[in-house]
Amino acid sequence: LLIILACFISCDSDDIQTISVNELSEVLKNNNVQLVDVRTQKEYNLGYIDNAQLIDVKSNSFESIALEKLDKNKPVYIYCRSGKRGKTACEILKEKGFTVYNLEGGFLKWKTKNK
Repeated sequence: LLIILACFISCDSDDIQTISVNELSEVLKNNNVQLVDVRTQKEYNLGYIDNAQLIDVKSNSFESIALEKLDKNKPVYIYCRSGKRGKTACEILKEKGFTVYNLEGGFLKWKTKNK
């Protein structure tokens, strides 16, 4: 049972990599990081992670805006409110050849960690 559980946890069928709040904090110490907030403008206005660019994953133009603004040669760090929309955005961008990381727990977890 433990082996099956371990495989279920580590064998994410979408193969989307997650990053913890602490790991993202370390990554953001570099100046040239592609950080994307995939929430709505209204959510973004209520608070965001410094230097994040807003590209709403629910927008019909998400893919075209992302392809225009983001560099495929650099990793992209994505967050939403709690992680679900971030995973969707990661799946879209990964299909387009990006290396992507989804913030585990999203902005809610970021705020609770007092970042």
